[in-house]
Amino acid sequence: MMYKVVLIPGDGIGPEVAEATQRIVEAAGVKIDWIVEEAGAHVLEATGKLVPQSVYDAIERYGVALKGPITTPVGTGFKSINVALRQKYNLFANVRPVKSYPGIGRYSDVDLVIFRENTEDLYAGLENRISPDEVHGIKVITRQASQRIAQEAFTYARQMGRKKVCAVHKANIMKQADGLFLEAVREVAADYQDIDYSEVIVDNMCMQLVMYPEKYDVIVTENLYGDILSDLAAGLVGGLGLVPGANIGDDCAIFEAVHGSAPDIAGHGIANPTALTLSAAMMLDYLGEKESAQRIRKAIWEVLEKKESLTLDLGGAANTQTFTEVVIHAL
Repeated sequence: MMYKVVLIPGDGIGPEVAEATQRIVEAAGVKIDWIVEEAGAHVLEATGKLVPQSVYDAIERYGVALKGPITTPVGTGFKSINVALRQKYNLFANVRPVKSYPGIGRYSDVDLVIFRENTEDLYAGLENRISPDEVHGIKVITRQASQRIAQEAFTYARQMGRKKVCAVHKANIMKQADGLFLEAVREVAADYQDIDYSEVIVDNMCMQLVMYPEKYDVIVTENLYGDILSDLAAGLVGGLGLVPGANIGDDCAIFEAVHGSAPDIAGHGIANPTALTLSAAMMLDYLGEKESAQRIRKAIWEVLEKKESLTLDLGGAANTQTFTEVVIHAL
């Protein structure tokens, strides 16, 4: 079967890791017709738009996209491209699995999945300037969105044989907003008596993840907390270069590496394609190609375990091409 997937290479190291990922997916035996659409800083320079309309048209037509990192200019009035895409297509579930690899990172027993609500909270972008010296940022929490992300987390836990779901919040301070989030999650948890449910305040969770990451299985949380915890968790296992991500809605899904565009190393051929490749594996799961997705994960595991061809960010000396070829050989 031939799948049509929108590929947005992005900028910085995006095109390099995107090319590597394409080669690995092809080597896994999955046939994909890549619909390549350009977006990012180089497009902004040429057209004045970070994301041209053709990107949106392609996503709406094909419904599945793999996206490399895109730089959002800071302090220039441009909205985060990631946030804009998630809100435009109601990609309410940001799913980020974080897993230890042998001898990489500080821990050997991390295996958790973060479910982050993706459409509201402070990321709704509702800010009011009261005066030159005062700005109010509005936090939006709804029962519907909270129940929806909780449903995704509990459904995943049951399907994947996971035993625990933990809701992360700050309801001790934001009693109404985060209180509503907890109410909604508890309503969903009541239908999953086979899953151990717990709640942890977000600042405590940061400490718990650093001290006892092995205790946690599936985490469900709001937008801002999920963003912070995802990066913290990535730091436990070797960095953002190893962590994939998925943004899933009812009719559309965009898969992306969590890391940024790393313009300082762009063009040097030394970028680590693992995160985008693992994101592509999540995409293959979504498409029903679970066996090929697992083969890719296994190949990457074998390469990282041997430590003979690690990229610079992981303490090795391999370039992007060498790493890619070794993964393909493992496949």
